[in-house]
Amino acid sequence: MSHPTRITLQSSETASVSSSSSSPERAIYDDTDFFTTQRNDSQSSLGVASLRDMTMSSSIELEHRISPVSRLPPELLISCFSKLSSSTDLRSCMLVSKTWARNTVDLLWHRPLCNNWENLLNVVQSVRKEDSYFPYFALVKRLNLSNLSHQISDGTVQPFMCCKRIERLTLTGCTKLTDHGVASIVNGANSLLALDITGLDAVTDHTLGAVAENCSRLQGLNITDCSKVTDDSLIAVAQNCRHLKRLKLNNCTLITDESVTAVARHCPAMLEIDLHNCRQITDESITALISQGRQLRELRVAHCSLITNNAFLKLPKHLAFDSLRILDLTACHQLHDEAVEKIISTSPRLRNLVLAKCKDITDKSVHAITRLGKNLHYIHLGHCAQITDAAVIQLVKMCNRIRYIDLACCHRLTDASVKQLATLPKLRRIGLVKCQAITDRSIMALAKMTSEIPIKPPGPSLLERVHLSYCVHLTLQGIHALLNRCPKLTHLSLTGVQGFFMREDLTAFCRDAPLEFTEHQRNMFCVFSGPGVNKLRDYLNEDPASVYDTEGTMYDDREAEDGEADQQVTGMMHATGLGGVDDEDMNDEDEAGEGSQYGEQAES
Repeated sequence: MSHPTRITLQSSETASVSSSSSSPERAIYDDTDFFTTQRNDSQSSLGVASLRDMTMSSSIELEHRISPVSRLPPELLISCFSKLSSSTDLRSCMLVSKTWARNTVDLLWHRPLCNNWENLLNVVQSVRKEDSYFPYFALVKRLNLSNLSHQISDGTVQPFMCCKRIERLTLTGCTKLTDHGVASIVNGANSLLALDITGLDAVTDHTLGAVAENCSRLQGLNITDCSKVTDDSLIAVAQNCRHLKRLKLNNCTLITDESVTAVARHCPAMLEIDLHNCRQITDESITALISQGRQLRELRVAHCSLITNNAFLKLPKHLAFDSLRILDLTACHQLHDEAVEKIISTSPRLRNLVLAKCKDITDKSVHAITRLGKNLHYIHLGHCAQITDAAVIQLVKMCNRIRYIDLACCHRLTDASVKQLATLPKLRRIGLVKCQAITDRSIMALAKMTSEIPIKPPGPSLLERVHLSYCVHLTLQGIHALLNRCPKLTHLSLTGVQGFFMREDLTAFCRDAPLEFTEHQRNMFCVFSGPGVNKLRDYLNEDPASVYDTEGTMYDDREAEDGEADQQVTGMMHATGLGGVDDEDMNDEDEAGEGSQYGEQAES
């Protein structure tokens, strides 16, 4: 009996290096890779070119002549097989015939499933097997071990040293890994396009040195929370990996202007860079990134407190940076209106702008932002307490495509602002935490969602997330109307609203308070999300009369001038320490930040 001819794959000289334009509205990341791609971005992973180069025995050629389906060219067979989403189905196809096996194996193995320990052991066994029919080690293009993060160690990844054609390597949260383990995979991985080692605190410059030496085609690097990495290795990466498009350095506290300016200088194709909490970064880095990164689309420098107005005022004059879509300046306390005006004049196509906790900006900044017009979809002005109704009303009139707005702790705002916000036809998320001047009039406006066109009756609201914690004048009747008029609502925060957190029949539908909360904080916590929103709506609709009859002390608009209620709730906020909790921040993974890898902060 003759043995089957072993199949050899020829290494392709070309591999996909395409990358989609990053969009502020993020798509769901494939395999949780932070590196955004289009569907054709991993065409090399399908191995069409290599399959053509496979040798065929005479018996296989005879089979092609006999079976009509086998006479289909490899491209069509692969196209058909690629529609199968189940690895079990793909494996079944592999067992049909040798021809089907050849055209299925790449699809099944370009991203081996390592979601549990048993599957990982099977993958390891296959890639190490020397007499296998297919060279499985050469077929692995994407390797994601993040689902087993707490079990992965240096010894676990050693078998993957032979997988030198990996294009995307995701080791997020594998905290037991050290330089030895990561570098062993990176060494010789000349095809690597994206590397995510978020949370690997043991990793040092040694690993990034290996990346710089071996991965010249690298396009995406995420070293978030790798706090031991310094400028030395990052400069080497910038100099040797000049195709970099996405770089995340969040919480890399040893990074300074020296390495960031090197990135700006050597990586002209940069699309996205995150510097959250890189506290040594100054104006020099920001000016260099924007002025030299003419393709830059996303810049996040939250909590970089050394940044001042000069970071933007020193940008080259008479130049427009049309590519910039997302700018996050959270807690850059030294920024003033002059900086915001310069940002808007040089980046007229901004789509997402975050100025949360930039406490010195005023209505002047908001009036500048109105010039963004229909381009603006996302605006975060939380803690910008100097903003007034006049600015917000003008913002809504000029930027009527806003989908997300956060005005938390803007205590000067009244019902007038919210009534105008209610006219936004695409509004999906709104944050009004601690806007204590608003009443049920605001809620009724949001519930009705008055149409822009007077002759057109208002339709159902598109609101999905509403944050109303510590809006002490709200009543059950207003929230009930909001629930009934917002069928898409999935999140409603009412912490500190006495008509809710003091009623056990309503808090029964709340999600659990975070574990780190004190007992007092837990008692005031009142956040409805997911199924809890629907259950609350159903409960209130079952017998509204009895629900309202059991209501205790409620606030209505006529009592707005009565300061006793305000003092009571404010006193409770101070007593429980809730005033310091960042419940006013709405970190939404699909729009705000990265998708925010830091997770949505608990609201209280």
